Amino acid sequence: MAMTQSTSGSAKATSIETNDVAPISAGERHGKAWHLFAVWSSPNLEFATVFVGALAIIFGLNVWQGILAVIVGNGLAAITHGYLSTWGPKAGLPQMVLGRTAFGKLGNLIPSGLSTLVAGIGWFAVNTVSGSLALTSLVGWDVKISLLIVIAAQIIIAFIGHNLIQKFERYAFYGLVIIWAIVTLVVLPQGHYDVKSSDFSWASFTLAAGAAYGYTAGWTPFASDYTRYLPANTNSRALGVWAGLGNFFSTTVLMIVGAVAWTIVPKGNPTSVFTDLLGHGSPLALLTLLAIAVGSVSANVLNVYSGAMSFLAMGFKLGFKTRRAIMVLLAGIIGGVTAFLAVQNVGGLGDNLENFLLVVSYWVAPWIAIVVVDRLLRKGADFAAIAQSGKENIAGPIAFVVATVFSIWGFANQMAYTGPFAKSSPIGDLTAVVGFVVAGVLYYVLAKALKTTKK
Repeated sequence: MAMTQSTSGSAKATSIETNDVAPISAGERHGKAWHLFAVWSSPNLEFATVFVGALAIIFGLNVWQGILAVIVGNGLAAITHGYLSTWGPKAGLPQMVLGRTAFGKLGNLIPSGLSTLVAGIGWFAVNTVSGSLALTSLVGWDVKISLLIVIAAQIIIAFIGHNLIQKFERYAFYGLVIIWAIVTLVVLPQGHYDVKSSDFSWASFTLAAGAAYGYTAGWTPFASDYTRYLPANTNSRALGVWAGLGNFFSTTVLMIVGAVAWTIVPKGNPTSVFTDLLGHGSPLALLTLLAIAVGSVSANVLNVYSGAMSFLAMGFKLGFKTRRAIMVLLAGIIGGVTAFLAVQNVGGLGDNLENFLLVVSYWVAPWIAIVVVDRLLRKGADFAAIAQSGKENIAGPIAFVVATVFSIWGFANQMAYTGPFAKSSPIGDLTAVVGFVVAGVLYYVLAKALKTTKK
């Protein structure tokens, strides 16, 4: 049963969280809706966000087309992110547990497993590499030493849990937003804004928008993880606006900075060539390197924490009270090993990040469509009770698998594989769009025909 009363609860940041995927009781509820702005801004105030904007220029768009592409991708992702964030307070459950209403307990193994791999390992590795390169550029340490320091900071914060994460993100935000605001004011006037040709490549545009969408929507499977401790009567509209705006603001500003910067930077280590725009060795360049390192930690404490939550949402009984903390440790170790291997190939960062972001969008878009349609079909239902009931819902996994496979088969545009529709016409990569539409429509039809949302 969903909680209805408000409480200030306990917000002690130093105690190891033991709730894992259990509902949060009324006595533990605390926080404000506006806190979500910092929670979702801080993890995006990092260099990986800048480089997603750079991809728009690398794909061949001019600066104005690139800016439009990231605004479209981020805007679409932020809308659903804000909406899913509103589900946490009443249910008191993590996002992937709430997903059981659409997928059933067994079917939920599919998206929960994907979330574990993508967040707890994939994103953890991407951001760890970014932060380690920045730390190495800042202090001159061997990159392996920097890697160990960044990994340790991320694991310790996520290991302790929700309350420390909330406090860390909030206080990190104040420093990060000041540094990145100054960087933005320094970089934007240096850009090349003259457009010599009016040519527009739809393929490049969809690739850039898809990469931005994959980056920003990649946070959505964790949305309720950071709202379930809020009082149950928290204003949903305010919560959704703050969460969605935090996600959109930070990603869009830094991606625009990246798009503008890459109209002038030379080839080379992405972190180094970017900070050179700020004056090689200048105080601002050094502060920016520090911000990149801190920002990577901000992002990865969410990734490894929610990656562990996603694993536990799969329903495994591990038999110990602090299983969430233990899973954080294991995910951090696996993600750290992956980062160590990735840092050996920094030259391929651009292509690898592009492919990774598009793959994220391939599964996140249909998943979002299914859980949103399920929520609309079950309007007024007790979602917490349904999610914990253990009931199955075959409509979700069927719609997800069919939509994901079809959209990837027909519309993927990767170096390893290009679908027939993407190959036959210059559409770029519309996999996420097609997957979202097909999954939503198919789930609606199956849920109605099988009456799974009436059970």
